[in-house]
Amino acid sequence: MERHPGGESLCPQQSDYPANLFDNHGRRITYLRLSITDRCNLRCRYCRPEQGVPFIPHQEILSFEELERLVSIFCSMGVSKIRVTGGEPFSRRGCMQFLERLRQMKGLERLHITTNGVKTLQFLDGLAAIGIDGINLSIDTLDPKRFRTISRRDYLDFVLETLDGIIKRGIPLKINSVVLDDTTDAEITSLAALAEKLPVTLRFIELMPFSGTQCTTAPAKGDLVRRLQRLFPRMVECATDQPTTARIFTMPGYTGSLGVIQGYSRLFCTTCNKLRITPVGMLKTCLYDNGALDLKKLLRGSAGDQEIRDAVINCVRHRFVNGHEAERSSCRTAEPSMAKIGG
Repeated sequence: MERHPGGESLCPQQSDYPANLFDNHGRRITYLRLSITDRCNLRCRYCRPEQGVPFIPHQEILSFEELERLVSIFCSMGVSKIRVTGGEPFSRRGCMQFLERLRQMKGLERLHITTNGVKTLQFLDGLAAIGIDGINLSIDTLDPKRFRTISRRDYLDFVLETLDGIIKRGIPLKINSVVLDDTTDAEITSLAALAEKLPVTLRFIELMPFSGTQCTTAPAKGDLVRRLQRLFPRMVECATDQPTTARIFTMPGYTGSLGVIQGYSRLFCTTCNKLRITPVGMLKTCLYDNGALDLKKLLRGSAGDQEIRDAVINCVRHRFVNGHEAERSSCRTAEPSMAKIGG
């Protein structure tokens, strides 16, 4: 296990298992992002190279049974929200059935999924039937030529069909759009128009250093919030007392809302309530760390639930204070691929 600064080693007894899981900075953990595969049918340039990054061998990825066991353990410690991610989660066979089983988990109150929308249309009836609490759909541009340039695939029509299908079924929807160095004002305005017409939250995301390349990715030029304020001078920020990664803004006459995720700036770390599990079972207490606990080793080494719970609690009590500290500690010379982390 990677040692994290900021707290002494603790070995809790059974009586130390509260319903609530807190880190060493007083942040309550209620949210788990669960990446079930590194496979994806797109090759978005900010996520992974088009070639040269082999997929993780299937036997190295956690089985659905292992994932369900982990969800049960985390829910017993107060996690109430799960987001299933990838790669592209629907690139893994059995994803829909896995979601159906998660929906029945004791203690799980909210179940969400993040998808690129390419294969998702065929699963929308199933998602509606289990009462999925929300879908995050990735759309970085509405221009077909630009979509091919960014994703290296020609699948925009499939994504837009999925968008239409989600709206028709009334499933809560957030659209995630990464703002690249060459994203134009016209593209941002075009995307924002979706929130004007539809009941969606259109969230613009700062470019982050997870492209899987040797190059150091910098955020798109300029302050993203200021850029949106210039383009949409009438937008008003919504106040919230809940932990959130996005700043949300309303606009007069808009059916939906606009948002900004400042993942590169890391301005939301003080209220971060989430953990991540990668496809190979590495627990990450921060997006920017190298991994804090090898859960797969525990699962396949015959560790009991209590031993896994002990290890998780101890790990969370040595959490970095923010993403900047985590990145400095990681000492990386190359960018990891977001597909291998879990978007």
